[in-house]
Amino acid sequence: MIHELRHSEPVRLDKVRLAEIVARLGPRGADDMVSRAMEELAVQLARVHKNYGRARMGDVVEAAAVVARIAAHVGMPGLSRVARDVGWLARPARSRNNDVALAATVARLVRIGEDSLMQVWDLQDLSGS
Repeated sequence: MIHELRHSEPVRLDKVRLAEIVARLGPRGADDMVSRAMEELAVQLARVHKNYGRARMGDVVEAAAVVARIAAHVGMPGLSRVARDVGWLARPARSRNNDVALAATVARLVRIGEDSLMQVWDLQDLSGS
């Protein structure tokens, strides 16, 4: 018998961080800033995935660092943490001994990244009203 494992974990947005962004930039400014951040996250997540597949670990480390920074800035602490894990595991001195861990963590990053993007894009109004 073969069992299919479904990987799922809840995506948590830092609503306090999002509220701070709204308070600082206003609803329209916050929406614009978060939209740009989501677009850049999508690009960088694709960059991580593509470069991992090409075994270009230096580029994986760079893209993961950008994902971590943007995710932390817009209130996605889980995504930021997993991106930092990918960057740590992809460093040349570590990636040779952690192939399985790196593969699993890249897959987790892509999965959580996609779920995070969907959750933010589903937000109709960052002001909460």
